[in-house]
Amino acid sequence: MNDESNRDNDQWWLAALPRMLVWSRLRVLESGVAEVFDCDGRINIYESEDVARSMLMDAEFREFAGMDEEDAEAWGLDLEEIEPPRAESDDELRERMMQPMKNPLSGQDW
Repeated sequence: MNDESNRDNDQWWLAALPRMLVWSRLRVLESGVAEVFDCDGRINIYESEDVARSMLMDAEFREFAGMDEEDAEAWGLDLEEIEPPRAESDDELRERMMQPMKNPLSGQDW
């Protein structure tokens, strides 16, 4: 299920841990069922997009597309320097779902 048409509809969600960004990918299938690919490489299935979004928000994730500069600043992020992970397969993607945050003073990974 990792074809180009699904990638166009992927919604990326982000959580910030101390010194670490954690990504989740929300994908809504034609049936209306929602899949959330998490940082451990698991695909969690939810009956609808609304339920999946609610679960992500409960876990303190925020939709990346909906973040503005003020939101990013509150998390210590620069929106111009982050982007969702990309990979050819979900196996490769799993390795990129957690990313070290940059130190704002040096620009280097913590």
